[in-house]
Amino acid sequence: MIKVLNIVGARPQIIKASAISRTIKKKYSDKFEEIIVHTGQHYDKELSSVFFDELHIPKPHHNLRVGSARHSKQTASMMIGLEDLFLKIQPNCVIVYGDTNSTLAGALAASKLHYPVVHIEAGLRSFNKNMPEEINRIMCDHVSTLLFSPTNAGFKNLIKEGFRPENSPPYTIDNPKIFHSGDIMYDNSLFYGKLAEKKKKFLTETGIKHGEFILATIHRDNNTDIPERLRSIFEALLEIAGKQNIPVVLPLHPRTNAALEKNLSKGLCKEIKKEPLLKVMPPVSFLEIILLEKNARLIMTDSGGIQKEAHFFRKPCIIFRKETEWVELVKNKTSVLVDADKEKIIKAVTDFGKKEKEFNFPKFYGDGKTAGFICEEMVKNFG
Repeated sequence: MIKVLNIVGARPQIIKASAISRTIKKKYSDKFEEIIVHTGQHYDKELSSVFFDELHIPKPHHNLRVGSARHSKQTASMMIGLEDLFLKIQPNCVIVYGDTNSTLAGALAASKLHYPVVHIEAGLRSFNKNMPEEINRIMCDHVSTLLFSPTNAGFKNLIKEGFRPENSPPYTIDNPKIFHSGDIMYDNSLFYGKLAEKKKKFLTETGIKHGEFILATIHRDNNTDIPERLRSIFEALLEIAGKQNIPVVLPLHPRTNAALEKNLSKGLCKEIKKEPLLKVMPPVSFLEIILLEKNARLIMTDSGGIQKEAHFFRKPCIIFRKETEWVELVKNKTSVLVDADKEKIIKAVTDFGKKEKEFNFPKFYGDGKTAGFICEEMVKNFG
């Protein structure tokens, strides 16, 4: 049996890991022993038994409960806890996802103890090293043994950084193997898209009509904590809702909600509360956000994950950032970067409205069977 230690640190990573867990349970239960470790990077009250049961996700076997802290302190605390677990469990390989501090801590701690690292979502680059995520993903890639890139662009980034696609097995940290594997979140979107249909009552209860609203999400610090950026985004949303008469649905995290009161003028906050077509609501569950994505006319976000989900569900996307790791979406012209520029945001909504029937959504992210491909390659290398 291959002992796999699966490291997650926040709710999105738990959902990503579920694609691997489902595949192991369905097809590889005789090959793998899976141990799931939650670093506790983000405390999330949504992670109740209902969350795991509703999404068919196995609960973590270990929780380090590290909690929030400055980047270095948080990463160091994770590494200490993970090192103790690695020495106790003696895994054959360690899986990490994406670009969080948990990803970096897992990759560094495993590689220093000579446990092979499997990086899922390898090769993605924003080319902005001011983003902590960019540092995390680069560092993780360069200590990994198996690197699974969800996109061709990510695969090419790894080649540019010196990884050799022609490497032959056995693969090691000094002889790594890179793959253009497709995206496990496409696997998940197919799976959870069906489950989300059971939540259709949610749309009725909130008075939201299919295809008639824009879904918006805002959570990144550089948007919520910089007053002029937050003001510009909300002035745009008010104009779209109030003057263009397009309903805008905005599930808002409590931290972002608090930022409105802190960083916006009282007058603007009053306008936001008064505008009936700007529907600010509390955070929604993962299945509810999937349902909103499936039923929106277009999506506006600063979330990397939601950018991809917009593509999975064939929706145009407006991105509140200067750059994105998902460059193929911008090149495809179904996503547009607007930063926090009010005029660009409004223009993007208008432009997308003119060509709603012209969009093409190529299968950039695989065939929905990425988790199976990853598991098969792990069996080949560690079996």
